[in-house]
Amino acid sequence: MIGDFMATVNGWIENFGLLSEAWRVGIVVFALVFGTAAVAYVASHIISALERKFSQTRNLWDDAVLHAARKPVVAFVWLQGVYWAAEVAHDYSSAEIFKANDAVLQLGFVFVLVWAILRLIKAGEGILTSPLKMRQPMDYTTVNAVSKMSRAVVIITAVLISMQSLGYSISGVLAFGGVGGIAVGFAAKDLLANFFGGFIIHLDRPFKVGDWVRSPDRNIEGTVEHIGWRLTTIRTFDKRPLYVPNATFTTIAVENPSRMTNRRIYETIGIRYADVGQMGSIVEDIKAMLREHEDIDSEQTLIVNFLAFNASSLDIMVYTFTKTTQWVLFHEVKQDVLLKISDIIEGYDSEVAFPTRTLHVPESVRLSGSQSDESSEVDKGSSSGKTVEKSRHRQTTGDAEESGDSE
Repeated sequence: MIGDFMATVNGWIENFGLLSEAWRVGIVVFALVFGTAAVAYVASHIISALERKFSQTRNLWDDAVLHAARKPVVAFVWLQGVYWAAEVAHDYSSAEIFKANDAVLQLGFVFVLVWAILRLIKAGEGILTSPLKMRQPMDYTTVNAVSKMSRAVVIITAVLISMQSLGYSISGVLAFGGVGGIAVGFAAKDLLANFFGGFIIHLDRPFKVGDWVRSPDRNIEGTVEHIGWRLTTIRTFDKRPLYVPNATFTTIAVENPSRMTNRRIYETIGIRYADVGQMGSIVEDIKAMLREHEDIDSEQTLIVNFLAFNASSLDIMVYTFTKTTQWVLFHEVKQDVLLKISDIIEGYDSEVAFPTRTLHVPESVRLSGSQSDESSEVDKGSSSGKTVEKSRHRQTTGDAEESGDSE
């Protein structure tokens, strides 16, 4: 069919005698390009209309296929139309560039096909992980890993097919890759270690995007933003990005607090030694309060016991778990629990203990101190008496002298 069309076009160019051959070729090339644009426009609108129609159905995959195929179909129409125009020009031109028409068509077809497949993979990833489109959406990290692997396979296959189309032997390329792979492996061992570390993360799934992770071995803590094949991006709590090579996670311990089932309240509360008589009642009331608290998970371990005789307090251990795992709400529940414990202690006219010291002075030291005080008072009285006597003596002497002067 294509051969008959090209023969008809060439016959018109050769037999039409009104214009020169160059003008006739130019008109045919322009007509082919203009017709290609028209067909591409019509094809795009037809697929868009089909998308709107199929979007009303419950099936999501037909929408994904049509959306993935719309732009590649338009590109294919342009590829085929431009190829026909180039073939017409090649029949009447000796330019070297037109000799690559067949190779460009083959490479273009591979590119369009790969483009459509990659768009379909991306659309499928969005469907499988969307809670709005799936009743039970799949794990984003797993779907993202499979999507990346699928894209890599498609691209590598497309490259090999393209090289085969250009005349290169695939077996030779693979042999070269096998020999060169050893050298590349030694030169890029860290890169390969990170790649396989990323593969292990996707396989074992110790964490996923959005999880809060921390490591007791390294200064790593924050929310996972992206898991790549070489790096994992973690947003720390001070909003700074932290880029961790994937190979690091194969050698360190990683905690995932996002997967905790409960949060723990573990407090030691001390009361005064003077309130030892109310210890049993206080412990029982605290335990009853925790069992009845709506935010405390009574199915988990709950311990309230007199723990120890401390230096200045009688210690009570409170060990329980909240139902919530949210950080902010947990602290609100903990505050409420501690305030209620304080009310229970005050209800028995008891007090929460604080560090105090009592100094015991022996009785003999007290008596010695009292006697010393009395002696000092006596001494002070004697000295005062002497001062009075001296004053009186001076006064008498002065009076006598005044009498002598008057005589």
